[in-house]
Amino acid sequence: MKLASRRSIARWGMCIAFFALSAGVALAAFPADKPIRMVVPYTPGGSIDTVGRLVAEELQKQLGQSIVVDNKPGASGMIGSQEVARAPADGYTLLFNASSQVYMPLVVNRKTYDAEKDFTAIAQVGYVPLAVVVNPSASFKTLRGLSAHARANPKKLTWATSGLGTTSHLTEEMINRELKLDMEIVLYKGAVPQLTDVMGGHVTAAVSPLPGVTPFIKGGRLRPIAVTSRKRLASMPDVPTVAESGMPEFELLSWYGLWGPANLPRDVVERLNAAVAKAVQSPHVKARFADLSFEAAPNTPEQFGRIIREEIRRVGEVVKAANIRIDP
Repeated sequence: MKLASRRSIARWGMCIAFFALSAGVALAAFPADKPIRMVVPYTPGGSIDTVGRLVAEELQKQLGQSIVVDNKPGASGMIGSQEVARAPADGYTLLFNASSQVYMPLVVNRKTYDAEKDFTAIAQVGYVPLAVVVNPSASFKTLRGLSAHARANPKKLTWATSGLGTTSHLTEEMINRELKLDMEIVLYKGAVPQLTDVMGGHVTAAVSPLPGVTPFIKGGRLRPIAVTSRKRLASMPDVPTVAESGMPEFELLSWYGLWGPANLPRDVVERLNAAVAKAVQSPHVKARFADLSFEAAPNTPEQFGRIIREEIRRVGEVVKAANIRIDP
């Protein structure tokens, strides 16, 4: 072999080694010395915000980098979601959202994003039942009682929902349909104004995930009359399930997760996924989750992706059967 050829091979070898080293440095560099922005597409104080801030606080310790929670409410979560979809795919802009992230494209008349193609599924955080709540002064103490009152007073009772296309909204639509209730659904920009108007007596009832509604239940400002889990909750054993209240086999849970823009680098996804898994198992987070009846369910990005695809299929069938269409 000629000397020039040997030198060329040597140079190529040095280049390959350099790029391999650079890749290793890039992997170790995430997150670099810059804050990570976690977008929560709803108002502060609701269930998604409550759980998101708990996770963000612990993720900071796992990643050794500050995380700024940025509330971007509007259009039932779509404004914040779209902002993340348009962000650079570098891991420094993330989305913390619930199952409504997947449900919204199924119910809107004008699709604004694709829940699979426009995002990278990073990690599922966990899931939680929802509670059907009313003002403590209401005469009915169960969902059956509410249903009887609504049928006796058509068009006079109302639901409050935290956003169109949310688990709250879908549950209220399903209850109306299955129990043949003529209750108008009133839209709010998040769980806090939704629940505030139930407490104020301006709307009759609401369905809301437990992390956001539990403090108001414990404080005696709201009364739970049903839960959306298949079985009664240990924390509220006297509260019937929706399935016990005239909708056999009903179960709808709100699950939470972390997304990034589409085409997020694999090493960044794996780093964030591992950090989430450790964060939700920390003693502090586990204790707070227990208070909120929130069940941690960390998994791999592939498992989270499969859950998303299955939810699109399962809930899509319900949406089609109930003809739920909205124009936010």
